[in-house]
Amino acid sequence: MKRPFFILALLAISALTSPAQYPVLEGASVKVFFDREIRTWDGFGFNYVETAQTPDYNEFRQEYGGFSLLSGKEKEEIIDMVFGEEGLKVGLVKIFYDPFHQSVQGGPYDHETTTRNMREFVRRGLAKTRERGADLSIITTLYGPPAYMTLQRKIRGRDLDPAHNGDLADYLVSWVKFLREKEKFPVNYVSLHNEGEDWERWPLDGKDQNIGHGHDYNLFWRPELVAEMVKLTRRKLDEAGLKSVGVTPGETTNWFRFSYWGYADALADDPGALESLALITSHGFFVGTYDNRWFGDHNSMGTELIRSRKPGLHAWVTSTSWSRMDTKNIKEMHDNIYSARVNGIIPWAGIQRPVQWVGGDPNPGSAFTVNEDGSYVVRRGYYFYKQIARAGQPGMEVCRTLSMDTEIPVMAFGKGNTQNRDAFVVTNMNSQKDKTVVITISGTRAQKFRAYRTTEDETNLYQEIGTFDVKDGTMIYEAPKGSVTTFFAE
Repeated sequence: MKRPFFILALLAISALTSPAQYPVLEGASVKVFFDREIRTWDGFGFNYVETAQTPDYNEFRQEYGGFSLLSGKEKEEIIDMVFGEEGLKVGLVKIFYDPFHQSVQGGPYDHETTTRNMREFVRRGLAKTRERGADLSIITTLYGPPAYMTLQRKIRGRDLDPAHNGDLADYLVSWVKFLREKEKFPVNYVSLHNEGEDWERWPLDGKDQNIGHGHDYNLFWRPELVAEMVKLTRRKLDEAGLKSVGVTPGETTNWFRFSYWGYADALADDPGALESLALITSHGFFVGTYDNRWFGDHNSMGTELIRSRKPGLHAWVTSTSWSRMDTKNIKEMHDNIYSARVNGIIPWAGIQRPVQWVGGDPNPGSAFTVNEDGSYVVRRGYYFYKQIARAGQPGMEVCRTLSMDTEIPVMAFGKGNTQNRDAFVVTNMNSQKDKTVVITISGTRAQKFRAYRTTEDETNLYQEIGTFDVKDGTMIYEAPKGSVTTFFAE
């Protein structure tokens, strides 16, 4: 009678003292929470740049975007790839405003001569977007003021003459009215400057014998000037009947400078500027090393400071590099969304005619290159961008994600109140090694996801790779080296 009990006791002791079994790890743990919405997403965008550097348009009629060289058929092909149903389906557009639209104080405005191709691109893009039942949100950015408004009286003069503050606000209003009333463009925002924080682009005395050559247009905008002009431009827009057009604080080179060079503080500490501010903007260029003055991370300190005073204010990246058009560029996009905490991203010039950029473009990545013979090339950057642009459509919700591998950043967009599909994007930044990813998904009814992939070796260029089943809330995916994969709910 006692023996069976003795044997059971030994077995129990053996179980307690035997070595624990190692759990089996199938791969990197990733979690996608469609039921944890972070913020509303306004969309990804596109930027056509036409006149950007020339100090004398009669001498050098710069046309950097290259549309002027293309046939009608080629133009339509590119427009369809950017705005069409099977293309990027961008929802945001940036339009630059160059310094050549007025030559003297009180003189007539010429909004057409230096912007023909840019306006044609946007006009065609807007028609294509509306053809598929959607619309665009457009921001126009002052690239630089006319020469007469600067103390130097030159194109790309460093300092705005205070006597011309009102003229500059009128200059902005006139362009917005032209775009909205003549072109019928849905211009929603006017942005005050292009990288106007970078005071070292001029000698300390403000003089530069080579102003306008080798660099794009700029004006030095002190934080106090930004706050002042936000208020003045808001008042001028209201007086012109443009109350629906919002004012942004212009665009610093990166979020670090916006946060720590005084721009966010100047806005947050000025009640009038804060009230007049409709959108937070900055370029999102990333430099991760500390050994030079170009360091810039995806810093949200300034944005969150302003949001603490004005909750719910949206923020956009209005220019960011295509970098090497690879997985690391998608990581930069990821960090702008999840670290800088933005609601929209517009990369730097998406279509480029390289010979037209004086001195060689420091940001040569793009979606398209236009050659001097009138042909064009679709570049790898287009396909990597397509992986995220189609996933994050306007009105969707940025959702929380987790990844236990730094080389596997993940972004997710919930459909929210839109007719889009829940989508998430898995990037394998390791260019030498495939990685197994164990994906746990919550907050969606989808049991299958259809996947599309682009790889750095270009064996896949937004290629459909099939559907993947979700079993018990989990999916296992083998992410190829140097790849971005987008999963759409079925």
